[in-house]
Amino acid sequence: MQKYKYVILGAGPSGLAFANRLLDSHETDFLVIEKADTPGGLCRSKEVDGAPLDIGGGHFLDVKRRKVLDFLFRFMPKEEWNIYERDSRIAIGDDIINSPIEANIWQLPIVEQVKYLKTIAIAGCNLGTAMPEKFVEWIYWKLGNRIADEYMIPYNKKIFGSDLDSLGTYWLNKLPNVSFDETLMSCLERKAYGSQPAHAQFYYPKRYGYGELWNRMAVKLDKHIIYNQQVHAIDINERVINDNIKAEYIINTIPWMEFKTIHGATSSILSAINSLKYSSVVIHYHTEDMKSNAQWIYYPDEALAHHRVLVRSNFCPDSRGYWTETNLDRYREDEAGNGFCYVNTYAYPLNTVDKPAKMMSLLSELKKRSVYGLGRWGEWQHYNSDVVVELAINLADRLVNKNLTQ
Repeated sequence: MQKYKYVILGAGPSGLAFANRLLDSHETDFLVIEKADTPGGLCRSKEVDGAPLDIGGGHFLDVKRRKVLDFLFRFMPKEEWNIYERDSRIAIGDDIINSPIEANIWQLPIVEQVKYLKTIAIAGCNLGTAMPEKFVEWIYWKLGNRIADEYMIPYNKKIFGSDLDSLGTYWLNKLPNVSFDETLMSCLERKAYGSQPAHAQFYYPKRYGYGELWNRMAVKLDKHIIYNQQVHAIDINERVINDNIKAEYIINTIPWMEFKTIHGATSSILSAINSLKYSSVVIHYHTEDMKSNAQWIYYPDEALAHHRVLVRSNFCPDSRGYWTETNLDRYREDEAGNGFCYVNTYAYPLNTVDKPAKMMSLLSELKKRSVYGLGRWGEWQHYNSDVVVELAINLADRLVNKNLTQ
């Protein structure tokens, strides 16, 4: 039986950040276990057609979290990154306008602008009607019929599946208010009003894919990380992994259903894990160049299988072509072509109605046993990489400080 103070399951951004933060505290009694042969998780990169392609889809480093940037730039200095102004767009019928849609309706033909404005004016949130509890009704209440019908409903179906009312509304508060006054002003003055979307600015490596950052973080771990090791069993009472590795603390960053056997699991733990849902995404590379300055473009048209296109030549230097993201259930080889493709089985954790209560119960019960969930999959939240790095730093600091004061 191998014994460690900390065993970290998964070498994605959260696992790598947690492990490197332990090293910052001069803690070396730990092991990272990764089932793939390379680190990075959803943020891995692969060279395709002579340039990096991010096989987990579009992942970039947001500029807002100073603490995270200071930490990550130690592994890949700031001089090795380009900074970009976000240029994301939405294909609405025959038109392609800037995102977010509510701030850029003015880019549509005037007849279409009027149609959108009329429905925004009578959206439930602007009339003061009670907020609905179901996902679909909430979208209409928040955004108005036109934005819902032309963009939000079909787009979300393409990403998450047709049963949208299985999703909760608790995670939608981050959507900006669609103010009739601001939308009208933007149409009259022909410029965007309202808040900026996420990743209004972002960093991307000058010479590499995003995966290079996580490769360098893994190198720093040296003998503390092992690859090609599938975690199939866990004993949450004894904190034993695969019957041969024992830990004082287990930090889990992998999807909970990856454990085929969970010894010591209560009925509430099993119920919580069995309730978790996710969607899978296919990344497909196309060699032809797109004539667009956008970095990514959203496609709500349900006649198209893919929901998003990323134009890598607009943020990844010396590259060409673009790649599509498609929900695995919608993927059609006849549309995709013959280029490189990669299936991300675990792409998006779904925000189902009962998820908050289930995850609170799960994480609370496991924490009592010194088993912690961390990151997108450990916490079952659609976190970006900068967010999970911050969470990992904070958790590592708390546990190390806890041990120092005992």
